[in-house]
Amino acid sequence: MSTRARVAALLVAAGLALTGCGTGDEGVAGGDEDGRVTGTVTVFAAASLTESFTRIGRDFEAANPGSSVTLNFAGSAALANQITQGAPADVFASAAPANMARVTGAGSADGAPSVFARNQLVIAVPRGNPNRVAGLADLTGPGVKVALCAEQVPCGAAARTALGAAGVALTPVTLEQDVKGALAKVRLGEVDAALVYRTDARAASADVTGVEFPESARAINDYPIVALKDAPNPAGAQAFVAYVGSAPAQAVLAEAGFQAP
Repeated sequence: MSTRARVAALLVAAGLALTGCGTGDEGVAGGDEDGRVTGTVTVFAAASLTESFTRIGRDFEAANPGSSVTLNFAGSAALANQITQGAPADVFASAAPANMARVTGAGSADGAPSVFARNQLVIAVPRGNPNRVAGLADLTGPGVKVALCAEQVPCGAAARTALGAAGVALTPVTLEQDVKGALAKVRLGEVDAALVYRTDARAASADVTGVEFPESARAINDYPIVALKDAPNPAGAQAFVAYVGSAPAQAVLAEAGFQAP
């Protein structure tokens, strides 16, 4: 083969190799050449994470230009139902392991969940605590109206555990489907007290006071998070889960009143 022919052959081979590399790079979904993720990341998160995950979502977007975090907040049980019934989501963050177990048991998780925070109950009362509520026994007084979360909701299960530990029996006037619903009853003056998470009472401190009680230590909830198997944006899902465990996100959670995992 002549020198000219050998040069021509090498140029053709080099062109094919470059074409192959370009095709491979374009096929990487949800990420860019610097390792940042792009596209929409849909996160289903427990209602008690509303304030913290709203801020964490904004921080994630800032760290990953071209990404967008869509947040769906509700009771963990309702979110688990939606996921197992095929709702499109990338990440699930639950307020308790029990509802996460429903998702993993259905084969909807991509890997094992990790606990990223813990939360504890307080008694939410109107700001200033006008009825001088000091503990769970005070909620059984005549005419005292109390809101609880429904028992299938993590805050409801935790409330039942705490009440049992205290030996206190009470009949709530309403059972709410998430902790924000129970808190809203206090803020609107429809009840005298509600058992909610410490973080929710802190977020609503302009309207309510959170009364600590010792039995809440018997009912601390772990918060697990996992990327989902059928995530529309798998790279984004994994990146968001990793970010929630990072120092900046953990600082946001700590500021809100969550305990370290």
